[in-house]
Amino acid sequence: MTGSDPRTASSAAPLTGPAAPCWVTLMTRNLERAQRFYGQVLGWSFRPGRLGADFSVAFRGGIPVAGLFAVSSAYQVAVAWTPYFAVEDANVAASRVRERSGTVAVGPLTLGKGRGVLASDRDGASFGLWQRTEPSMSPPAPADHAHAWLRLRTRDAFDAAIFYGEVLDWASGRPGACDVAYEGDEVIVRCSGHPLARISSGAVEAAADPLVRPHWQVQFPVADLAATVAAAEEHGGALVEDRTGFGGTEVALRDPDGALFAVTDVPSPA
Repeated sequence: MTGSDPRTASSAAPLTGPAAPCWVTLMTRNLERAQRFYGQVLGWSFRPGRLGADFSVAFRGGIPVAGLFAVSSAYQVAVAWTPYFAVEDANVAASRVRERSGTVAVGPLTLGKGRGVLASDRDGASFGLWQRTEPSMSPPAPADHAHAWLRLRTRDAFDAAIFYGEVLDWASGRPGACDVAYEGDEVIVRCSGHPLARISSGAVEAAADPLVRPHWQVQFPVADLAATVAAAEEHGGALVEDRTGFGGTEVALRDPDGALFAVTDVPSPA
């Protein structure tokens, strides 16, 4: 899997329950530069993590929103944002990934207050799994709002929904399980009634453009889209794609280290 490392998820606190998106991490080459960029662009503050000088946690309004982890250029790891999904048993979830032709690159590993897995689905999109084994001391995110939401661009949305549904128990009917709804050629993932992710078709695995290849795109809602894009460009980032989304606009950006992420004026994937 390219993108992140389970060690950066040790401060994660599930947003809504089992199988929901619970955390996002950035694997970067230069932690100080990344903190400076995202602090200026998204207004985040940072605190050192418990895993050493190469890890920090980003906060907004006193609530942890992301983990940043610096990796040496000697390692063949892509600079990227990666989402994590809460699971009840990391061993079971990792086995399900393998059984369905996905790839488990790292883990399950015991790290901090939980166990992490770094994986990719059968089309190559990277993601993580996180099993919390100890209670979190961090304040929870508000139930009606996510600090980040996700879009999976994949070869076939319906096929991907089946893969993640079987791995994460989506649409299982279990208490707290996430539900999926089909809308045209897209799938919406709702957890505890709140829409947190979209899955759309059309990605091409062999495409040279990383935006066209299957990938999970981490999207951050912002109050002023134009000002956010201007700040990103001013501080060494670049605009990659500007598109009309669902009820608003989403802009794909590249940070100074090359990691892709998106900002949007849509407060929710709904």
